[in-house]
Amino acid sequence: MRTLRAIAAVLFVLASAPWNFACAEVRIKDIADVEGVRENQLVGYGLVVGLNGTGDKLNTNVFTRESLIGMLERLGVNTRDQVANLSTKNIAAVMVTAELPAFARTGSRIDIGISAIGDASNLTGGTLLVTPLLAADGEVYAVGQGTLSTGAIAAKGAATSVTRGVPTSARIANGATVEKEIPFSLDKKGGLWLGLRNPDLTTAQRIAAVINKTVGRIGTVTDPRTVRLDLTGRDTIETLGTIENLLVEPDNSAIVVIDEASGIIVMGANVRISTVAIAQGNLTIRVTETPEVAQPGPFSNGTTTVVQRTQVQVDDQHDKKLGILTSGVTLRELVASLNALGVGPRDMISILQMIKAAGALQADLEIR
Repeated sequence: MRTLRAIAAVLFVLASAPWNFACAEVRIKDIADVEGVRENQLVGYGLVVGLNGTGDKLNTNVFTRESLIGMLERLGVNTRDQVANLSTKNIAAVMVTAELPAFARTGSRIDIGISAIGDASNLTGGTLLVTPLLAADGEVYAVGQGTLSTGAIAAKGAATSVTRGVPTSARIANGATVEKEIPFSLDKKGGLWLGLRNPDLTTAQRIAAVINKTVGRIGTVTDPRTVRLDLTGRDTIETLGTIENLLVEPDNSAIVVIDEASGIIVMGANVRISTVAIAQGNLTIRVTETPEVAQPGPFSNGTTTVVQRTQVQVDDQHDKKLGILTSGVTLRELVASLNALGVGPRDMISILQMIKAAGALQADLEIR
């Protein structure tokens, strides 16, 4: 208890001290993207072979059976009249996904992910056959093939089984070859736009100011997400290379994010509250049953019985007092004040919701 009191005293002193936190400066390339320069999602349907009896059951997975028959027909093997005899469990139907990076050239390699869509129990050791990967426009942009890596462990015995990871999901590093490029050129455009990943008008103005100061007056803020760059008469690649390494201090809105399922609370540095008084207490009722044996006296012809003894304790936490949070406290002082009330994360979530309902929390409250 003495140690806990000492730690609490140190934390109180640290929370009461005047701390000044300066937001770290970051590179523009870490908080903004050049609009139009992005990845594109690809998807495909394929077959994985070489499984050790952990693949799809062909009698219950029609798509796997028909895909196998179609693949064999393309290879010159006719099995249409022998469908009833197809009983292999070493093949599985899968969905293949990938992201085509910006400026990917024909012949370059990209990673792909593989996920089982049938009742296959383990894809470890399998090999993905040639699978076309399509974009939203229906065109084939890459082709995937290779040996799967699940990173999972699955062992099964007569009475029990052990599984670590997800054996029905796998990846192939550099498992697809780009077959078609997405045309996009930077050096042919007279103007480009920087898109902020977290839209904020103050941050956009700071980005435009540092660009205009370093490179020249080429930056204009059009909205909280966008900064327009006028690159007329300039080398686009050289100018962008200079801009993306400029340092700027981003600004963020005051927000409190709460995940009620896990009890996680995340607060931004700009969270402030108005003066508010808080009292927190719970009603706890504890019922204790203590059976006792009643022994009859000697020669009384009585019988031994069990007598129940019930004890009820009620704790309404009447010793809890009102706590006052003063106006304009910082994040550190807010957390220290809530901790001083002796509440845990679950109760703190309810308190923050009540503070917001009272109009004293000067921040957005996002509950997930």
